[in-house]
Amino acid sequence: MRILVLNPNTTASMTEKIGAAARRVASPGTEIVARNPAVGPASIEGFYDEAMCLPGMLEVIRTTPDVDGVVIACFDDTGLDAARCLTDKPVVGIGEAAYHMASMISNKFSVITTLGRSVPALEHNLHKYGLSARCARVRSSEVAVLELEEQGSNATNRISDEIALAMAEDRAEAIVLGCAGMTDLTEFLSARHGLPVLDGVVCALTLCESLVRLKLRTSRLGGYADVPKRKLSYAN
Repeated sequence: MRILVLNPNTTASMTEKIGAAARRVASPGTEIVARNPAVGPASIEGFYDEAMCLPGMLEVIRTTPDVDGVVIACFDDTGLDAARCLTDKPVVGIGEAAYHMASMISNKFSVITTLGRSVPALEHNLHKYGLSARCARVRSSEVAVLELEEQGSNATNRISDEIALAMAEDRAEAIVLGCAGMTDLTEFLSARHGLPVLDGVVCALTLCESLVRLKLRTSRLGGYADVPKRKLSYAN
């Protein structure tokens, strides 16, 4: 089995971190293909960045056909619906996966994301997935995405402080980390605070593997119907 783990931004160091996280939990025999677009924003923090990254990330999917499934490794689930129109192989977003898994192990969870301008997109997705009632609150740590790549930054402590507030004020029983760049923090933060801390990268990878094993593919009826070839004429 080969799974494309696609980081929609262009920061290669983050792609390497995401790929490493996926490989740690991948089943024996699963090959992880971690990639990012050649062009687009260096980080995705809000609606504008999401729109700017779409052509590049969809091109990666179009030109990587020899995979069995795709993980969209941006917590906004950037381009998730469009990607499902481009391939009938399973496509799983890391936000979608983490929300569903958190709802299975807690009565309510809080999300700790990066900047405040990312909050509305995540709240919209929770409503779309029917999980708004299970999420106590979406909190911003005011840690920029690229700070997570900086050696010596205090990003982890600021995220940790926000988890403490979520436990005290939201009565959160689990925490979902709202950025793929936080994928290496789960074990430390879970041990520090004594509750489940979920990372969407590993949640999505395991769900994608399961869909592939069950031979389930994306439905071609309705909204996820094949994209007509004439609409792909922008690509060479």
